[in-house]
Amino acid sequence: MATDLTVADDNSATDLNTRRRIALAEIDNAPLGWYHLRACIVAGVGFFTDQYDIFTVSMLTTMLGIVYWPQKKGAMPTPSDTAIKVATSGGTVIGQVGFGILADIVGRKRMYGVELIIIIIATLGQALSAPGPGLSIVGVLIFWRVIMGIGIGGDYPLSSIITSEFASTKWRGFMMAGVFSMQGIGQLVGGIVMLVVTVGFKGSLQTAKSYATCTGVCSLAVDKMWRVLVGFGAVPACLALYYRLTIPETPRYTFDIARDVEKARVDVQAYMTGKHEGVPPSEIKRLEVLAQSDSLDLPKGSFRDFVQYFSKWKNGKILLGTAGSWFCLDVAFYGLGLNSSTVLGAIGWTGGSDVYHILYKVASGNIILVCAGALPGYWATMFTVDIIGRRPIQMMGFVVLTLLFLVWGFDYKHLSSNSMLGIYILAQFFFNFGPNATTFLVPGECFPTRYRSTGHGISAASGKIGSIIAQAALAPLRVTGAKPGATGAAANPWQNNVMKIYAFFMLLGCFTTLLIPETKRKTLEEMSGEDEAVSIVQQDVHGNSSEGERKP
Repeated sequence: MATDLTVADDNSATDLNTRRRIALAEIDNAPLGWYHLRACIVAGVGFFTDQYDIFTVSMLTTMLGIVYWPQKKGAMPTPSDTAIKVATSGGTVIGQVGFGILADIVGRKRMYGVELIIIIIATLGQALSAPGPGLSIVGVLIFWRVIMGIGIGGDYPLSSIITSEFASTKWRGFMMAGVFSMQGIGQLVGGIVMLVVTVGFKGSLQTAKSYATCTGVCSLAVDKMWRVLVGFGAVPACLALYYRLTIPETPRYTFDIARDVEKARVDVQAYMTGKHEGVPPSEIKRLEVLAQSDSLDLPKGSFRDFVQYFSKWKNGKILLGTAGSWFCLDVAFYGLGLNSSTVLGAIGWTGGSDVYHILYKVASGNIILVCAGALPGYWATMFTVDIIGRRPIQMMGFVVLTLLFLVWGFDYKHLSSNSMLGIYILAQFFFNFGPNATTFLVPGECFPTRYRSTGHGISAASGKIGSIIAQAALAPLRVTGAKPGATGAAANPWQNNVMKIYAFFMLLGCFTTLLIPETKRKTLEEMSGEDEAVSIVQQDVHGNSSEGERKP
């Protein structure tokens, strides 16, 4: 039977490699279709949930202060506020590295959905948290937010890699940026939910003139509000869970790591026809071909091979570039974004006649900031990244952000509220039409299949380490020298110096960008050097050159 199989299908070493290339070429040259959109939606819901949970934390800590620190005039102590914010990032680092490695070892499909289950459980755990005689509400929330962070961290490499490995070459940047743009929708919905619950409890909130006097029915209303705000984050995750658990394994993993050529071939067809997974027509034939898998011209992943691969400067510099760029970006991105209330205070979008108006301004102010800067930036990247390229967009973003933070830092005391608002919106736009998007895209494209998820996880974790530094070390510096009871700009006398520090990291990001490759309109195999002949096969199979396909 083995002889018949070899004669009928020409399953020589060369033929297995050719069959792999033909199948991958089919994915790389597939026209944009419903199956691409489905993959983007399934992956994007995770990012929607991630950013909803991360960026509602500033509103969460505001409400926690009202409920649990009436003796502090409704203001949560700075160490507790910082600890809750940093807890998620700490867990995210663990999830990004851990899930990144596991996805390269056991498969993308087996891990996809697990991280969403973790997020759902942790989100519900937060919403139901309460203090006790021997239990602090801060401690309970830190525990659940670390767990949630692990799930959020796992979503970064998995969603990026699954999208890139299923995408066609021509539309890969558009698809990946579309998935990432769901961050902006998550931020927007977070503000909308906050606005809805604020209006819903309007009567109770109007009974108090300030946070310090919000007791009784007002405090009870705020306690319900933060639980609804947090708990809503589990809703989209639950809706997407089934589709994540039933998505096919990526053919590139099945080809290059599992080395199951027959299974990978039918998985390609399953993905393009909307099925959960492919079923080989003959299990005997599949096992026969699997027995010849050692003839595939692909190195196997191992710790030793990982060290050897990245110890070469041409490979190591790419990891240094992706990880370094993400680190530099997140120092400023999270330092600014997670403390939007400080910016709203500086531009006068705070205060009010009662607690209702104060919280209404917080919610509506966050919605305004997201719609004005973040969302247009995400969409600009999505529609131009396959034309302009990843590296030019990232470099442009870092350069513009360097200039904006320099202006904000050196002219801080002379800037009007409108000028400060304008700079903030421009910064949000060029974060997202710049390195915030491209640092997600490039690591999902430039590494070989056997280390693609690990490389992305390490890069993303470097970014979260930067965000931890921003939140724990840099953001608290803004209040250095503030006098008790100070408000507005006087409450943040060191804010100008913090902006100068952000400018330095943006400048450093310009140099790390020089280390990353341009991935526009190139196949994953071309960039990783796994398959030099893939473009030739594409030309033979589809009758047109891949170079022509790469033209915008």
